[in-house]
Amino acid sequence: MNDSTWQFVKKRTAADGAVYVSADGTRYRRTGGPELHAEAAFQRRIADRNYPVPHVLEEGITDDGHYYVVEESLGSQTLHERAVASLDGGRALADDVTDTAAQVAARLLRAQAAHRVDATPSRLRQWLEGAGFTQNVFQENPDLDKPRTHAVLNHALDRLATAPLVWGHLDYGLPNVLPAGVIDWQHHGLVPLGYDVLPALEIVAFKGGTKGYTATPGQRHRYLAALDDASRNTTGQPVSQNLGPFLLVKALFFLALMRPADPSRTDKHLKWQYRHHLFMKGREQYERTGTVDTALFPGLEEFAAGHSAGDHP
Repeated sequence: MNDSTWQFVKKRTAADGAVYVSADGTRYRRTGGPELHAEAAFQRRIADRNYPVPHVLEEGITDDGHYYVVEESLGSQTLHERAVASLDGGRALADDVTDTAAQVAARLLRAQAAHRVDATPSRLRQWLEGAGFTQNVFQENPDLDKPRTHAVLNHALDRLATAPLVWGHLDYGLPNVLPAGVIDWQHHGLVPLGYDVLPALEIVAFKGGTKGYTATPGQRHRYLAALDDASRNTTGQPVSQNLGPFLLVKALFFLALMRPADPSRTDKHLKWQYRHHLFMKGREQYERTGTVDTALFPGLEEFAAGHSAGDHP
């Protein structure tokens, strides 16, 4: 392959290697190691199952011994990029962004539901520990490694016991979604149906306002309604009933790997304490109501102001 036809885009953030785009913008080329080889094999498999993903066009070994994969382009702008570009002095997402997000999510949900995997308690527990990085969270936050937290998580698993398991993305969000489909499947694995797509608008709140945008209550309602329609048509059941357990796991995910080793990094300490606060707030909501309302989460600036005033531990 003639590398001179490829333009550098960025280094890969979750693994070694880089991303390049063809001169005409119709293909992307990624380089990496064994993890990229596994991702490409998985991507081929789910493409055959009508998942909305880029088709793998070519793969091989570069001259310096690295693995590469070439895949079709799904477009040049993710929904995250569209969301930022469409802001007009406010913070509300544009309706066309959330409606497009719902359409892509429904396509993915239908494809996942059509290829279910037998659910077992051990597989569900493995999903919780992997998706929530529980070992790391409890190591960095021993105050959470208590019966109260474990009871809440066990209750969430009990609620999900009848949910179908499917092959999922595990890092789904607007930065990985384009109108034509979903990219970046390196973290794939088994997930309860809906885990990828249901929280996509809700997880913006875990960033504390740093994304620059937020979804309105109406947009969140329409998004979940579209996914419930897709789920009813494929499984006979609404999927939004599992949003609470999914957001508990997302609260763990966003707290993982956050505790800084350097005590002088006050900015990182603040973000860690903020995510810790959000998990405790989500845990309390779940205990009281069986769900988590991210609209009640404070923004990072609000939390920082309260932290300075002594309102938060």
